[in-house]
Amino acid sequence: MTSQEPELDPVDVEVDEPITVTDRRRIDPETGEVRPGGAEEAQSSEEADTGSAEVAELTAALQRERAQFANYKRRTEEEKQGRVAYGKQILIDKLLPVLDDLDRAREHGDLEGGPLKGVADKLIATLDAEGLTKFGTPGDLFDPELHEAVQNDGSGAEPVIGAVYRSGYRLGDKVIRTAMVTVTDPDPAQQSEPQNQQSGAQ
Repeated sequence: MTSQEPELDPVDVEVDEPITVTDRRRIDPETGEVRPGGAEEAQSSEEADTGSAEVAELTAALQRERAQFANYKRRTEEEKQGRVAYGKQILIDKLLPVLDDLDRAREHGDLEGGPLKGVADKLIATLDAEGLTKFGTPGDLFDPELHEAVQNDGSGAEPVIGAVYRSGYRLGDKVIRTAMVTVTDPDPAQQSEPQNQQSGAQ
C-alpha cells in the first residue's frame, strides 16, 4: 500500500494578498519637503473658497442695507425739515396782517412807548430769529420780482420805490410776500451825491 500525499483543496489554500501602505505624512522623511495635500487639501481649499464667497456676498448685502438705511434717514430728515419750514411759513402768513397793523401804528406814533411797543418788539424779534426779514423801503431800486407797483409816476429810466403801502417779507431765501409800492424817479439830490463824491475823490 503506497502512501499518497493528501490533495489540497483549492478553497483551503491561503493566498497572500499584497499589503498597501499609505504614507499620510505631510513632510517627506527623505527630502524634508512638504508634500502636496492631495484630495483632502483640494476639498479644504474648495470649502475655504466657498466660505470666502459667502462672506463676500454677505458683506455686499450688508453694505447695500447700510446705504439704503442712510438714504432713508437722509430723506426722512429732509422731509421733516420741509414740514417744519412749511408749518412755519403758514404761521407767519397768518401773522403778516398783524405786522402790517404794527407798521401803521408805528407810522402814527403809537409804538413810541407803552406796553404795545414791548409786545411789538418781542414779536418782531421772535420772527427775525426764525429768519423773517422785511424789505421794500422808499428809495430802493424797483424790482418787479420783489415789488408790486400800484402806481408809476416816473419816466421808467431808473425806477425807484416812492411810497410803500405794504412791506414785503422773506423767510430765509424765499419771498413769501411782495411789497406793494409806488414807483417814481430817483431824487436828483441822491443821484448827484455819488457823482460829487467821485469828483471829490479825483
